[in-house]
Amino acid sequence: MIQGFKEFIMRGNVIDLAVAVVIGAAFTAVVNAIVASIITPLIAIFWRADESGVPGIKVPDLYGGTVTFPVGDLITAIVSFLAVAIVVYFIFVMPMNRWKERQAAKLGVVEDTAAKLPTEQELLVQIRDLLEQQKQTPKL
Repeated sequence: MIQGFKEFIMRGNVIDLAVAVVIGAAFTAVVNAIVASIITPLIAIFWRADESGVPGIKVPDLYGGTVTFPVGDLITAIVSFLAVAIVVYFIFVMPMNRWKERQAAKLGVVEDTAAKLPTEQELLVQIRDLLEQQKQTPKL
């Protein structure tokens, strides 16, 4: 029972999912603080904030007022995503991949490059050749 659980956990996709959820949740506060203290003020240099304090692009509306497109929120979300993705990859995914490669090398698993699947182009050429053979074969 313990061996089965160990195999389930070490399969890789469970660990990848757990790492993404835990680190994403834990790192969100740090990334949001960095973005709020550095990126948002930089955005405010270029776009003045509206009455609610949201920096963005102001566009006149049909009724004589203005509408603010909150560019700061978009940039904040993009920076947050990129920061989380970079940290998760370099701190967790890359070391896990290296560990898996070492485990495969210890077990003597060697990737056979000669047994690769054919490419899409090779498959299409084979299909074309088979269709030509069917056309040339007389029907009984």
